[in-house]
Amino acid sequence: MCGITGWISWKRPLTSEWQTIEKMVSTLDKRGPDAFGIKAMHHALFGHTRLTVIDPAGGAQPMNIRTDSGEYTLVYNGELYNTDEIRDELKKKGHLFISRSDTEVVLRSYIEWREECPERFNGIFAFAVWDHKREECFGARDRLGVKPFFYAEKEGELIFGSELKAILAHPDQQARITREGLQELLSMGPSRKPGSGVFKGIDELRPAHAFKYTRSGLKKWRYWNVKSANHPHTEQETAVYLRELFEDTVSRQLVSDKPICTFLSGGVDSSAISAAAAMRLNEKLHTCSIGYEENDLHYQPDLFKPSDDGPWIQKMSSHLSSIHHDHIISQAELASRLKDAVRARDLPGMADIDSSLLWFCEHIKKDFTVALSGECADEIFGGYPWFQQEKLLTQEGFPWITSVKEREAFMLPEWHKKLELNQYLLEQSRAIRAETPQQDGEPPLTQKRREMAYLNMVSFMTTLLDRKDRMSMAAGLEVRVPFADHRIVEYAWNIPWRTKQLGGKEKGILRKALEGLLPDEVLYRKKSPYPKTYHPAYTEAVKQMLGSRIEESSSVLPELFERGKLEELIRTDGASFKVPWFGQLMKGPQLIAYLVQLDDWFEMYGVKLDL
Repeated sequence: MCGITGWISWKRPLTSEWQTIEKMVSTLDKRGPDAFGIKAMHHALFGHTRLTVIDPAGGAQPMNIRTDSGEYTLVYNGELYNTDEIRDELKKKGHLFISRSDTEVVLRSYIEWREECPERFNGIFAFAVWDHKREECFGARDRLGVKPFFYAEKEGELIFGSELKAILAHPDQQARITREGLQELLSMGPSRKPGSGVFKGIDELRPAHAFKYTRSGLKKWRYWNVKSANHPHTEQETAVYLRELFEDTVSRQLVSDKPICTFLSGGVDSSAISAAAAMRLNEKLHTCSIGYEENDLHYQPDLFKPSDDGPWIQKMSSHLSSIHHDHIISQAELASRLKDAVRARDLPGMADIDSSLLWFCEHIKKDFTVALSGECADEIFGGYPWFQQEKLLTQEGFPWITSVKEREAFMLPEWHKKLELNQYLLEQSRAIRAETPQQDGEPPLTQKRREMAYLNMVSFMTTLLDRKDRMSMAAGLEVRVPFADHRIVEYAWNIPWRTKQLGGKEKGILRKALEGLLPDEVLYRKKSPYPKTYHPAYTEAVKQMLGSRIEESSSVLPELFERGKLEELIRTDGASFKVPWFGQLMKGPQLIAYLVQLDDWFEMYGVKLDL
């Protein structure tokens, strides 16, 4: 895994612009702590930071190859899981390889298949290739958006980077947000509009999209999407096929020249990945979990998190005979790392859900370079209430953002009128739903479930993947997500709802597929999301942080929100805001922490409003 950045200009030669590209590359040092490289060409500058996982000697970047057809330079962030198959196919076509790296496979794939190469990749990736002879840049992003790619295009120039901070390091790019950026931030945050970079003039290449940049301008297109069709298998056949797909995916993602581990929460998804990994490794599996200081004294079970993870983690670790690493974060550390999490994401994020993950990844990195994690199973197998409850299925908007009216009421009246958050949110959800690949003749409720699955894949799932990439890469840790393998996503897309809910259980068909791999009590445990703290010491810490912010003359919060409501939020420990700000659990102290992050972001990045 790596950080990539680049600058293409038709207006001026770039061979002397080393200082700018060095500054851009240096912002990505945490994504790639092992190596640093720059390639200067007349109209293009490419920069790269490397986290070495496979073939330390042969995967240096920017990678340059000369052939009879021309010269090509690549910067690439990601991991291919079908490297060997593609390399063998390319060898048959006459390509000679000088390394074991998937980087060379990506570049030679482009040389051979040009714009069609991303369709052949199984993996997580974002990359750009400069064709010296044609003077054009081609780039692409993986199908589900595990790896990021931001860009800014204007007046004959293109700037790109793995993270927003790389683009903001360019002297021509300012940290400004327009009315639409503020609408997005305050109505959808911490999620984003597909293709948006929030800052004025910055966009994100959407997942499953590719682009070509020439003197004629920027052309983008989609190279992959799920396709709606009749499901071809019985329930038993589906379970068998899913099991085969899952085990093949985990096996592919265990390839590494560096130490590897798995995240283990004691839930079905992380437990299944850990169990499949343990079966395939030639040594004992290392598993890692996170907990919160004294959380057992303050844990509050509810509908969405009915049981603490601790006993389940112990049960699974014992079942696997894994070498388990239990990391416990203090409340003070959790609060103090909120600002670091903003810096990692370049935006206000998921509060302590982010800061705890960042801290967790930093501690894992002390012993490991690669980890496997359980994101995306709930998204593609329908594990959330909005898949199951007809009321949520049929209502407009994003069902994980139920707070828009409360958000509006929290704001100063002039902003309420100016931003029209509810209307903006509805427009964004309608635009995404309209893209849903439907199948003619399906019942209305089935069509609604497809819309929900697509909305979830494009918005909610990408928010979680975005979080995992930024927090892990800020720690120099590569995290792989087996359930985001596009083959699993494609197959699950057409599994009928009654089969997905086999036995009346959320993700019932997945549980059926995993029978024998996990103890039954773990296999049929009710879903439990990423853990959060319930400790009053954390609540007190973020209350003090927010209280001090709103007293500062430079704070943006009193300029956007009713001061009395901010004070009431502090006085009531966040209870005055009656619904979660985002998702199912982001309320109370998490909302207070989010507002602290929002203020941090404006200050750290010097954000200016361009309304």
